[in-house]
Amino acid sequence: MRRVEAGETTTVADRLEAGLRHVLRGDLPVRLEAWDGSTAGPSDAPRVVIHSPNALSRIFWRPGELGAAQAYVAGELDVEGDLDTALSHVRSVADSRGLSGLGLTPAVAGGLMKVLRDVRLPPRAPASQARVRGRLHSKVRDRLAISHHYDLSNDFYELILDESMAYSSAYWCSDEADYTLADAQRDKLSLILDKLGLKPGMTLLDVGCGWGSLTLHAARRGIRVVGVTIAAEQKRFIDARIDDLGLGDLAEVRLCDYREATGAYDAVASVEMGEHVGQRNYPTYVEVLRRSVKPGGRVLIQQMSRRGRHPGGGPFIESFIAPDMHMRPVGDTVALLESGGLEVRDVHAMREHYVLTVQAWIDAFEANIDRVTALVGEEVARVWRLYLVGGGMAFRDGRMGVDQILAVRPGPHTIPPVRTW
Repeated sequence: MRRVEAGETTTVADRLEAGLRHVLRGDLPVRLEAWDGSTAGPSDAPRVVIHSPNALSRIFWRPGELGAAQAYVAGELDVEGDLDTALSHVRSVADSRGLSGLGLTPAVAGGLMKVLRDVRLPPRAPASQARVRGRLHSKVRDRLAISHHYDLSNDFYELILDESMAYSSAYWCSDEADYTLADAQRDKLSLILDKLGLKPGMTLLDVGCGWGSLTLHAARRGIRVVGVTIAAEQKRFIDARIDDLGLGDLAEVRLCDYREATGAYDAVASVEMGEHVGQRNYPTYVEVLRRSVKPGGRVLIQQMSRRGRHPGGGPFIESFIAPDMHMRPVGDTVALLESGGLEVRDVHAMREHYVLTVQAWIDAFEANIDRVTALVGEEVARVWRLYLVGGGMAFRDGRMGVDQILAVRPGPHTIPPVRTW
């Protein structure tokens, strides 16, 4: 293939290919179509369409994942066909060539500058990008970060989640065709209560209760539950369900920060909330769990794990989905729990279950895409498609995990020496 020299009059696609060839160590991994109608790259590769020079400007000024994600979210860049297939292909090519990740690096940006005439100052960040302020993990900033994600719209989440509104990994106990996400979420909630050894009349603190799936499941079993959340939309939703189900004598939800939780309970659970407290505040979080359970009582957390240099999940997740999130390898979390005065009794890896859970969410999202778009707009719909597909890939490929960790506060406990769950 003839090389294009800098300064030569060519199409946009030709100039892009020339600018990227050295850094990509070979041909483009995708079939590229530019806004002038020109194309470059293998004809049998996934097709990427650049609708506007704005896409190049975002990528040039924010080399890496964030610029490309902004361009996709803003509709300036499209991927035709299956997004998972395209992203997986690009990652595979990058790995085989020894490239660092999917994104464009500063070196790539430098190459583009030499051959492109279309780079300009970048547009404003998309409106869907999070804007939080204040001291990291202060109560005010945590409330803003959680609100950005969880207060989007209860109606929106009802289009994606199952009827329990469980927004965490399910536990899939069957591969039968009539076994649904709702069944898997119910089995996850029952597993948690069984691990905690809870019986009717006992008490549970649900830290970061979400839309109340565990709170309501426990109350239906006759367990007295207090849930805490800082998401006002979630509290409004759970309060309505408590009233509808007549569970007001058993379930209560408080709008408060986890650090403000009070009382001593027979057991404490926290399902995929510990990721949001931050690295420096994690010992405080552990102390809240420890002091909230009676001596000898059990504590269960379900939490995502991650290795690498992006504990928040990467620039896209951190900017558009979950600002200030922090994940770590599961062994580090176990060490923090033990350092905080809890005795860890069981670690249950569930990564494969999250692959199935996210796929069920993707299926529901795509089945309801017209309603999703009408409700939150095209831009937010694109954010969520990228988020769900990327998340599913991370769990499938082993770059992220999720675990249930069962611990006990030292004291006279009744955990059996042989598992009963």
